[in-house]
Amino acid sequence: MDLHMNGKTVVITGGTAGIGRAVALAFLKEGANVAVFSRREQKVTEFTEEMSAQFGPERILGDVLDVTDAGQMTRFADRVRERFGSLDVWVNNAGVKIDRFFTDYTSDEWEYVMRVNVQGVWEGAKIAASHMKSQRSGVIVNISSFASKIPHAGQSLYAASKAAVSSLTRTMAAELAPFGIRVVGVVPGMIKTDIARENIRQFGDKYVNDIAMRRLGEPEDLADPIVFLCSGAASYITGVDVEISGGKFSVQNSPYPWAEAEKGC
Repeated sequence: MDLHMNGKTVVITGGTAGIGRAVALAFLKEGANVAVFSRREQKVTEFTEEMSAQFGPERILGDVLDVTDAGQMTRFADRVRERFGSLDVWVNNAGVKIDRFFTDYTSDEWEYVMRVNVQGVWEGAKIAASHMKSQRSGVIVNISSFASKIPHAGQSLYAASKAAVSSLTRTMAAELAPFGIRVVGVVPGMIKTDIARENIRQFGDKYVNDIAMRRLGEPEDLADPIVFLCSGAASYITGVDVEISGGKFSVQNSPYPWAEAEKGC
């Protein structure tokens, strides 16, 4: 299927590693221009050099920015529009997590997680919408989490922030629909990324047993579906969370079908 992404311009926050990097690569393969930013200078440099060598420097833009600084994001979006001529897709991917009992979090930790995970999404979507409205088109993708539905103990702030993101997706979609802008949420399951590394180390086998497909996800498992959701082929999809989890908790006894399949059923 030709998703007609050739020449489109995509911004991805936290786009140099994990899910963001996989999504950036998928868009580049579809012919889109890609602009990414991250707080880590080394990651930005490595990403831009690698992708420029593979796809050409004229299709890549990277910078060191923080989603908690709306001014920085605004100026970056202006640069993107000036460089590529449009801003067609904005992926709110950047996020943070701090593991603690809810009674042990400090007010500063609460503020930090909410500023990155919620305010960063809100500010990013506002900035994207300001450019997309004049085009009367565009797609905003908000990366939520399975934790928004079923939280982990010890991660109450992360879960609450992602539940807020899922709620924002629905409201944003309704308010931006008159301008031809779609807003879609993505709910990853347990994906092998830096933010999930410690959980996987401690509880990996348990997670696998709860997933119908009996494996953890890779960042690449999200990349192509996200490109599809941003394409014209998904033009009637907005205001929803699309779960990409391998069937996590689709049933209470995921190992049962596998045991029966081994018997030759």
